[in-house]
Amino acid sequence: MRVLYVDLEREWRGGQSQALLTLVGLRKRGHEVELLAARDSPLANRALEAGITVHQVPRFGLRGWASRAMRRLLARRRFELVHLNEPHALTAAWLARAQVHLPLLLSRRIGFPLQKNAVSRARFRAVERFVANSKDVAQSLIDSGIAVERISIVNEGVEIFPLRTPEQRSSARKHWDVRENEFLFGCVSVFVPEKGQRHLIEALPLVRELHPEVRLLLAGDGLCRGELEELTKRLGQTEAVLFPGFVKEVAQVYTALDAFAFPSEFEGLGTALQAAMAAGLPCISTTRGALGEVVDDERTALVAEPNGKEFAVAMLRLINDEGLRKNLSEAGRHEVDQRFSADRMVESTIHVYEDVLLKTRRRDAD
Repeated sequence: MRVLYVDLEREWRGGQSQALLTLVGLRKRGHEVELLAARDSPLANRALEAGITVHQVPRFGLRGWASRAMRRLLARRRFELVHLNEPHALTAAWLARAQVHLPLLLSRRIGFPLQKNAVSRARFRAVERFVANSKDVAQSLIDSGIAVERISIVNEGVEIFPLRTPEQRSSARKHWDVRENEFLFGCVSVFVPEKGQRHLIEALPLVRELHPEVRLLLAGDGLCRGELEELTKRLGQTEAVLFPGFVKEVAQVYTALDAFAFPSEFEGLGTALQAAMAAGLPCISTTRGALGEVVDDERTALVAEPNGKEFAVAMLRLINDEGLRKNLSEAGRHEVDQRFSADRMVESTIHVYEDVLLKTRRRDAD
């Protein structure tokens, strides 16, 4: 297949991680893929490093430039379909009238209802197939009036790496200046209110009253960073909390941790949680959004409501029960390997592409 993949985000988040895994996976399987992206975006740069052909457009007037570039690329008649990875890409494709030439697929990762103004409805009509990352997101599309036959579910996936060695763990902890005898919880996520990092900070005084050796690493950046740092200071936990900012080599975070805590109040599927489970870390999670499709309470993770007291109870259980940590680690890793691997995600994406092309060709023949 020949696929034009479009992602105009300028930051690196879960959707861009999935885009790169998809592009690399398609190329590995012999398909021709090219990326249209914002100039010097993290996705553009990483795709180039991976050997993907990337068409970059200026950041100022981004959607207009992307629309022009799309018209030019589609005029060459080299592609069979266009996969749009986020809303800005859909707007650019709609402006380019790309749907006249090729079927458009749109990835959908949030369970919010679709906007229903005239422009939004016109944009969504241009989409041949919505690719939802979970049952929860698919249901939100149905509730917004999208026909079931226009929706496919492709769970997001993560790479399954070998388990860390003791030497790798020690090296990673030295990088973050964490001692061997300290119990390190961590979370990887953008700093926005719905990700709930404040609940972990609020849990710390309760946990550290019994276990003063506990620390917390919050990897990421975003609008709420100042508020979280202020909360940490107000609760007297400045020495216990690490704020390294955005971490490009995020595997180094997982390698250093003893456990992962994901206090999200709303989540499409949670690739950071999946990655932690794949790394063999015992995890604590909410079941908000689609997280209930990822974790099974007491089997693959501990489940808690997003508040400081509930997370403190779960954190103390993990600290005090080595057997529980071992069981959650093994079951969580197995679950991700069976259901949420990057390979499985790429293969499912290919099946969707094939289905769209088959039905489009049948319709055109009629």
